[in-house]
Amino acid sequence: MSVPVARIAAVTAILCGGIAVALAAPRNAPVNPLRVGMFAGDGAVEVIVTNTSNKVARVPKWQLPSGELQANLFRVSRDGQPVAYEGMLAKRGLPGPSDFAILRPGQSYRTVVDLGEFYALDKAGQYTVTLSSPLQHASMSDGRMLRTSRGLPMLLQSAPLQVWNSAARAGHKKPGSGGGGSTTVVNGVTFASCSSTQINQSGQAVVDARGYTQNARNYLAGGTVGARYTTWFGSYTSSRYNTASSHFVAIDNAMDQSGGQVKINCGCNGSEYAHVYANRPYEIFVCRAFWPAPAKGTDSKAGTLIHEMSHFDVVAGTNDWVYGQSAAKNLAATNPTNALDNADNHEYFAENNPSQN
Repeated sequence: MSVPVARIAAVTAILCGGIAVALAAPRNAPVNPLRVGMFAGDGAVEVIVTNTSNKVARVPKWQLPSGELQANLFRVSRDGQPVAYEGMLAKRGLPGPSDFAILRPGQSYRTVVDLGEFYALDKAGQYTVTLSSPLQHASMSDGRMLRTSRGLPMLLQSAPLQVWNSAARAGHKKPGSGGGGSTTVVNGVTFASCSSTQINQSGQAVVDARGYTQNARNYLAGGTVGARYTTWFGSYTSSRYNTASSHFVAIDNAMDQSGGQVKINCGCNGSEYAHVYANRPYEIFVCRAFWPAPAKGTDSKAGTLIHEMSHFDVVAGTNDWVYGQSAAKNLAATNPTNALDNADNHEYFAENNPSQN
């Protein structure tokens, strides 16, 4: 009986990837009990996640691949060049009970992801695809959090897989979330599907965010390397500092636009604070957690807009490695490069609460 070449390649990649990880891991390092198998289709992947432990695993649903990706879970490249993610990027708070997927001992989760709906597979040819999803808040039934020895979320990670995308499928994209409803421009900001109360609250959030971004931009332009910088972006190097500075120049310039370019869309009913599509500047979908958030301060309305503005490809192109102040501080201390690519770190630097020099 013959076995499809794609499956042979995938199984070989899984085995080699597992051996490499085992050889690279320090002795006594925590081991991720969630094993990933991935198989190639035409512009798509089948993903199988198996709980190999004798404990129940709880994983936030948005960290698992699905037919409707809610985060940038894959690293996709073609000829060594990264391929852009065009799906949802969101600011999230602590997950609630209904936000978790449950995997019992030995249980497998299976799904097929049409990569062309979320990544810019605009050419026919061979793509390299790796699942790499940070498992923040994932845990086992014995209370163990899925964290590395440095306290960072473990990755739900596969070995790289070669995926063919045919000419017939090249350029196939699913449009992002809606955005219909009435629009109005108030004080140079466009509002869609917003009530008068929502216009007032989110309009004030734009004003407050502009104050935050100007302050952050000025701090970095002055060359200050105080606790404020090192808390959120880690140890100093001139290269990383220049990156942070350029990010806030871009974020501040984007927030300051006053010709209707910035668009607040209130037509979101998700549990997150807000979300955007990185290739669709400058539309920010504000969601259920946004409205009860404070106007300013930690995880504020103003800070949420900064978080989302940083995601746009034409601004800072950030990702979501971790959420929350504690996790963002640890990311800065242990992986400054990823901190500079994390939207919450930019938000907390701008909010500067509690205040640091």
